[in-house]
Amino acid sequence: MNCHTGSVLDSVTEQLLKEVEHSYKSTGQLTDELLTALQFVFQTTLSPALDLVDHRNITRISSPCGRVLYQVVGSSGTPYTCLSTSIYCSCPAYRYSVLMKQDHIMCKHTLAIRLAVAMDLCKELVVTNEELVKVITNMD
Repeated sequence: MNCHTGSVLDSVTEQLLKEVEHSYKSTGQLTDELLTALQFVFQTTLSPALDLVDHRNITRISSPCGRVLYQVVGSSGTPYTCLSTSIYCSCPAYRYSVLMKQDHIMCKHTLAIRLAVAMDLCKELVVTNEELVKVITNMD
């Protein structure tokens, strides 16, 4: 994926997530047209990401210093830690499909976070600064 293609996909992704937020806030659901557009862009990642959102498996972890991380409990029950400012995820699929093969824009965990944030469906957990440091140091 070249730099230009990446910036176009980033722009499309952000626009779709704005539409997700608007649709969900106004109707409590996503339209068929929006789901089709999301499926076109995210392909096989969309369905498992929506499943994670439906099961409320996304937790926003924040600390008094203002730092934020997300933790997603994957379909296997394993918690994966994701950064709030990037598409990084500690899961193996991120390393393989996003970084090495470059055949996915993001893994299902980071997509689930973006969708859950847009739909305001994240669980909230406030931890101490020290606890947040432990979460960060345990990231793979």
